[in-house]
Amino acid sequence: MSVTDRLFAPLLSAPAKPLVTHYDDAVGSRIELSRATVANWAAKTANWLRDELDVTVGSPVSVALPAHWQTVGVLLGAWWCGAHVVDSSEGATVAFIGPDGSAPGAESVAVVALDPLGRGLSGDAPAGQLDYLVESRIFGDDFIAYDKVPGDAPAFHGSTVDSLVAAAADRAAALGIGPADRVLSTLDWSTPDGLLDGLLAVLAAGASLVQCSNTDVAALPKRRESERTTIDLLQP
Repeated sequence: MSVTDRLFAPLLSAPAKPLVTHYDDAVGSRIELSRATVANWAAKTANWLRDELDVTVGSPVSVALPAHWQTVGVLLGAWWCGAHVVDSSEGATVAFIGPDGSAPGAESVAVVALDPLGRGLSGDAPAGQLDYLVESRIFGDDFIAYDKVPGDAPAFHGSTVDSLVAAAADRAAALGIGPADRVLSTLDWSTPDGLLDGLLAVLAAGASLVQCSNTDVAALPKRRESERTTIDLLQP
């Protein structure tokens, strides 16, 4: 089974529970997504990648995106169809970038608007690039895999599905995260360790995430209180 099947699908037994609450202090936004809503975004992404961009098991897909609720849908969707998330766009079947990013050497480039309300780019996508939110939105809210994703398939920076899932479970235990926790995090997902602790360990534990981006440190005490968080994962 894929990383998404193993880490995320079990959480859908309680679809209404919040999965990620995202604050972006640069724009003053807060958005909360349930497990079911994240599943819909991930399914749309997986269907689009497979059916339109020919992503299959082992296809390299680069994701150069910040810790953001839209990044969750991109990663879970990519893993759902068996993609290997890599750290370079060179030779990638698809490269996901933010509005100001670049992706040299990728076959297809998907620009993620990172709009807090889930809107696409304010104008047309640059020539030769795709507006991820506009393109994927029309695809189905359910994903049915055509191909089995084996445990030894590459999943993340060369790590296999099996090793990534095991590492996520190990980090959840080491960090003391359990299913009843709400995790306040300012971790950066641009490094493997940051993504493992800040997202995958939370999924492995069945917890919920309060992710703060462009963080106003002075706002964190009030945010802990209002969100009733139980564990901090703070960027050094």
